[in-house]
Amino acid sequence: MRHNLHLIIEYCWLTVGVLWVVTAFAAKQTVRRDASSSRMIQVLLVVAAFALLFADETAIGILGLSVLPRSLLWTAIGVMVALAGFAFAVSGRFYLGANWSSSVTVKQNHELVRSGPYRFVRHPIYSGLLLAMLGTALDLGQVRGFLALLLAFTSWKLKSTTEELFMQQQFGTEYLGYKQRVKGLIPFVW
Repeated sequence: MRHNLHLIIEYCWLTVGVLWVVTAFAAKQTVRRDASSSRMIQVLLVVAAFALLFADETAIGILGLSVLPRSLLWTAIGVMVALAGFAFAVSGRFYLGANWSSSVTVKQNHELVRSGPYRFVRHPIYSGLLLAMLGTALDLGQVRGFLALLLAFTSWKLKSTTEELFMQQQFGTEYLGYKQRVKGLIPFVW
């Protein structure tokens, strides 16, 4: 039973990845893009995070140390947390629509989205994916899962900081007002 629940998380990650690739074709034309050097650091951190989560070969030394028991309870909690995260991230992706990009960009006729999950956080895709990673780490129960969460958080925090600058330049006081009313990554907190 535990193994079947664990597979739900893996299939969800795969489904979200495919969804991101397929919907990328509907994105608006880019008019401004972040420097590639900044993007490279973000990508390397996320790749390392996913390697820690899904490559059993990374469970060496302290990285493979169990911090939670491998049990049906922790797997079920992990699955529920991950599913909530996936739902939040996917809804953020759909509300963002054609304004979305895998890199930091400003799109042609870019719109400032403040509805749906954007009412609660300015970066619901990152928030949701981080929650999904937390669920995955809870299921895994090893140090490497929580290190993966930290690496992904660092990557998406760096990326969101750049996005904030782009949106502030694009939308001015309208974005500043939004930024004052709505938290960045954790609803009502931060």
